[in-house]
Amino acid sequence: MTPSPVPARSPDAATPAAPDWQAGGFGVYVHWPFCLAKCPYCDFNSHVSREVDQDAWRKALLSEMRAARELTGPRRARSMFFGGGTPSLMPPATVAALIEEADRLWGFEPDAEVTLEANPTSIEAGNFRGYASGGVNRVSMGAQALNDADLKKLGRMHTAAEARAAFDVARAAFARVSFDLIYARQDQTPAQWEAELTEALAMAIDHLSLYQLTIEAGTRFGDLHARGRLRGLPSDDRAATMYEITQGLTEAAGLPAYEISNHARPGAESRHNLVYWRYGDYAGIGPGAHGRVTTPQGRLATETRRAPTAWLSQIDAAGQDLATEPVASEDQATEYLMMCLRLVEGADLARHARLAGAPIARDRIAALEAQGLVLREGERLRATARGRALLDHVLRELLV
Repeated sequence: MTPSPVPARSPDAATPAAPDWQAGGFGVYVHWPFCLAKCPYCDFNSHVSREVDQDAWRKALLSEMRAARELTGPRRARSMFFGGGTPSLMPPATVAALIEEADRLWGFEPDAEVTLEANPTSIEAGNFRGYASGGVNRVSMGAQALNDADLKKLGRMHTAAEARAAFDVARAAFARVSFDLIYARQDQTPAQWEAELTEALAMAIDHLSLYQLTIEAGTRFGDLHARGRLRGLPSDDRAATMYEITQGLTEAAGLPAYEISNHARPGAESRHNLVYWRYGDYAGIGPGAHGRVTTPQGRLATETRRAPTAWLSQIDAAGQDLATEPVASEDQATEYLMMCLRLVEGADLARHARLAGAPIARDRIAALEAQGLVLREGERLRATARGRALLDHVLRELLV
C-alpha cells in the first residue's frame, strides 16, 4: 500500500450506513513499539531503544488519531487497546492524553473497555494508579510462564516471583486483569503444564490468554529452528495433549474458552478482541498498526510504516501515516470467516453470504460436520472444540 491523503470530512457529517461493521462494533488500537528487550519468539513490531522522546511520540500519536477520525467519521468506540511492544513503558500522562483525545474524537460507548498491556518488569504501583485515573480499566499482563527456568528460555527479563507480585499490584489497581501464558514450551511435559495452569487459575480474576508456542520466521527462535538448534520442542501429539488439558481445566474453573486461545468468565471476554473476531471496524494508530475502516467508498484496510523512526518522520512531515487500500467483498467474506470461526459462538452464515455474494456450498459444511469439526445451527456455523484446534484445515475446506 502507498500513503494516501485522508479524505476530509465535516465533523457534522452523517454516520455512513455500515450495518456490517456495526455487528462487531468499533475499537481504537494504539501501538507502542518499544520494549526493554526483544523476546526470541516474538514477531510483533517491537524495538529496543535506549532513548525515547516521549513528548514527540505523544504528539505524533495524537496527530495520527485525529487523521483516523477524519477517515472514520463520527461513531462511538466500544474499546481502546494499548498494545506493543510494552505500553506500560508509556508515561501515564501520555496514556491519559490519548484516552481523552479518543473520547473527544469519537466518544466511548457506555461501559467501554480500555486495556493496556503490561510486562512485569515495567509494573509500578504509582504508574498503575496513574493509568487507572487516566481511564484505563483493564490490564493484560505478559507473565508467559510461572517458573524461572522457562522464563529464561523464553528470554523474559522477570522472575516468576516478580510476575506474581506484579499481578498483585495490577489486581489492586484494576477490577479487570488478564494475563498471558505460553505452553508447549521447550522440554515442558503435560504434567508440568497442568500444575502451572492450576496455579494460574487460582490467581486469575476473570480472563486468561493461553497461547501454544509457535515458531515464527524472522525471530531468533525461528532462526534457531531453521538450523536445527531449537531443541526440546514437543511433538504434535504432546502439544495436542496440553491443548486438551487447557480446555478441561479452564472449563472446570469457570473460565471456558470463548476463542481458540482465550478463556473468560461469562461476561468478562475481551471486548476489544471481540471487535476483531466479530469483524468490526478498528482504527490502527502507531508504527506498524493495521486497521479496517468502513467509509462511504467501502471498507478500507489501513497500514502504517513499521520502522518507528520512519513513522515518526512521516508524522512530522505530513501529520499522519495512514496508507489505505480497498478490501474487496470476497476478501471481506474470507476475513470474516477466518476471524469469527475462532470464536465458540461461530459465524453468521447469512452475513458471510452477503459479503461473498453466495452461500457456502452445503456439501462442504456437511463433510466437515461428518468429521465432527463444525456444527450448523440454523444460520450459525460453529467450529467444535476439535475443529478450532484444526481451524486451518476447516478454513481450507470452506474457502476452496
